[in-house]
Amino acid sequence: EDRSILHLLNADYTFVDVRLARHYGIPNVKGSLFRRVTLEQDSPRRGIVGKGSVLLVTSAANRTSPVQRGQWILENLLGSKAPNPPPGVETNLEETDPSKARTLRERMEQHRTNAVCASCHNIMDPIGFSLENFDLVGKWREYDGKRKIDATSEMVDGTKLVGPASIRR
Repeated sequence: EDRSILHLLNADYTFVDVRLARHYGIPNVKGSLFRRVTLEQDSPRRGIVGKGSVLLVTSAANRTSPVQRGQWILENLLGSKAPNPPPGVETNLEETDPSKARTLRERMEQHRTNAVCASCHNIMDPIGFSLENFDLVGKWREYDGKRKIDATSEMVDGTKLVGPASIRR
């Protein structure tokens, strides 16, 4: 319909059937036919960044990926290509020592201590961290296991991000 990108980011409706409505936590939807439902002003499902398909495709196989989510938004919504990692830079951030058990955020912060890595990650990661309340398949959560989700971050220009609403703004 040739609408503004702002409508794509802030749409106050979505289309769901009973299964997707259950996944999104939207009550009173019955049946297998998709229908348009209006979303509350504070719904994390507003706009494209709250859609399960986007959140799933920007996750790793077994966890969320702030990097992939941030990169997807940069490239697909903002039209800004994120560079590939330089040769020889370790990109596997999986925890290999269970006795250390660092959070994904802690592993990303460690990774950004390398100035070469930080130059890109300081742009992508804050966007992705603001979407951490969505699990790898896009279901809303307050906790990751026993740890409360920290969906706060700060862009390189000092803009504070807290959750998906801040990305839409």
